[in-house]
Amino acid sequence: MTKELALSRRGLLIGATQAAAVFGLLRPSSAAETLPKMVVTRDPNCGCCGNWVEHVKAAGFPVEVVEVVDVGPLKLKLGVPDALASCHTAEIGGYVLEGHVPAQAIKRLFAERPKVTGLAVAGMPVGSPGMEVQGQPPDTYDVVVFSAGRQNVFARYRGLQQL
Repeated sequence: MTKELALSRRGLLIGATQAAAVFGLLRPSSAAETLPKMVVTRDPNCGCCGNWVEHVKAAGFPVEVVEVVDVGPLKLKLGVPDALASCHTAEIGGYVLEGHVPAQAIKRLFAERPKVTGLAVAGMPVGSPGMEVQGQPPDTYDVVVFSAGRQNVFARYRGLQQL
């Protein structure tokens, strides 16, 4: 009977060691899926900016909000082209996000990691994240990938739906 108890203890120790190893292996992949912190600079009087912040938070992004009266100097410093300017600017993981960029497009940006400045949704299209208007159909709009002197369509959306 003592022998059976010793084997059980050994089995328990081996099992515990294996479980610890499995959990140790799972932890790094979970950490790799953690989304980077986003710093959003916005005008405190803009309601749609707050709605967009809620959209990206709901998608899992940790967000810090900085409120300033004039976001223009930051846009200039970060290289946001005038034609792509919108109401708020975000910095995340070495990229710039301008305007109402869908969280799905941001996640794709991090999955692909292109060598670009960032993504932008020019203006404030109805139906883009944070710009939903009850009873009004969403606009079709482009998410533009940009770098110095270069702009290309990264994705096309209607509301939150990628086309």
